[in-house]
Amino acid sequence: MRRGNQGAGADEDEAAIDLTPMLDVVFIMLIFFIVTASFIKEAGIDVNRPDAPTAEKVQDANILIAISSNDEIWIDRRLIDPRAVRANIERLHAENPKGSVVIQADKKSTNEMLVVVMDAARSAGVYNVSIAANN
Repeated sequence: MRRGNQGAGADEDEAAIDLTPMLDVVFIMLIFFIVTASFIKEAGIDVNRPDAPTAEKVQDANILIAISSNDEIWIDRRLIDPRAVRANIERLHAENPKGSVVIQADKKSTNEMLVVVMDAARSAGVYNVSIAANN
């Protein structure tokens, strides 16, 4: 009787699957995806940008400001009052002084609101201001 129980226990040990190598592979894959992931910044709304044949891609743009078709200003997925744009740009510029401002104005937004945002950026000390467009 005793022998029979020991034999069954030994079979269970041999039949067990060692999960350690699989967990190692899963953690290595997780680290790979975290390191290679690109984080895309969005202003918070989809904007119908105008077309421009001379449009160029801007590197290191970290302050994205969107102006919707009804002249709403969005920064970091938040609706911003036009009077608070300067303070928000100053705060974001303080976090990354080398960054630039990219304004994504909708085709139907007014030039007045675009000028308000550009003036706020200049007042905040950011002189590298770009307007987003499609190629």
